[in-house]
Amino acid sequence: MTVRNDYIPLASKILEIIKHTNIEYTFRMAFEGDVKPGQFFEVSVPRYGEAPISVSGIGNGFVDLTIRRVGKVTNEVFERYVGDTLMMRGPFGNGFDVDQFKAKPILIIAGGTGVAPVRGVISYFADPPDERKNMTVLASFKREQEILFRKELEDWKRNMDVFITLTKEEVSGYMVGRAQNHIASLMLGNLNETVAIIVGPSELMKASAKILLELGMPEQNIWISEERKMCCGLGKCGHCRVNSTYICLDGSVFNYSVGKFLFD
Repeated sequence: MTVRNDYIPLASKILEIIKHTNIEYTFRMAFEGDVKPGQFFEVSVPRYGEAPISVSGIGNGFVDLTIRRVGKVTNEVFERYVGDTLMMRGPFGNGFDVDQFKAKPILIIAGGTGVAPVRGVISYFADPPDERKNMTVLASFKREQEILFRKELEDWKRNMDVFITLTKEEVSGYMVGRAQNHIASLMLGNLNETVAIIVGPSELMKASAKILLELGMPEQNIWISEERKMCCGLGKCGHCRVNSTYICLDGSVFNYSVGKFLFD
């Protein structure tokens, strides 16, 4: 029996590269093993370092990692092509347990690249939709050209309510303003029964949770993904420690009753 050493990265072949914007691509990586939406891998390039990247999709023999080009490691990742390899450790973190959302109305609020960690949850319940009740997705992006997963957002509209809002420009066909400003106008039904997932910048998560609580949703029905400050993925470096909580070990998915104490 092979025992996995979480400190040692393994080479994974790039199966496909999907361009979303000029600085955001999805890298489809060869992977065999158990993984949940919202977990993350440590992706590395020798001599350049490594970075934690959330799982944005799961399939037979692969995982999707949606990466934004923002620094030394990710700049080098973007120099790789289909057939090349990246080094990966993981998956790490607890991820989203889809069983907790079955047979319930589901609300997902995501901002920018925060759509990536919840894409797996949405895809799971999209087709067929018989494992949940009504589902609403509210996605926020700065500009129309920065929208991620365009085709899927359109496909999801067949089986759920999907709303897209832009915060920095007005474009026909999209709502305008921050996601939290539109929550009260959504037809959400019974908030005591509805479960919510909120992923994105801290401001979006805090503001959205506050509004849902004011509307009557119990805080135990709210889930967030707090991904900032993660580094090693193993709770050894201490970068992600907040009081006694290690984001990479105890999260990155938290129930809001715990997560509300972890915001900056």
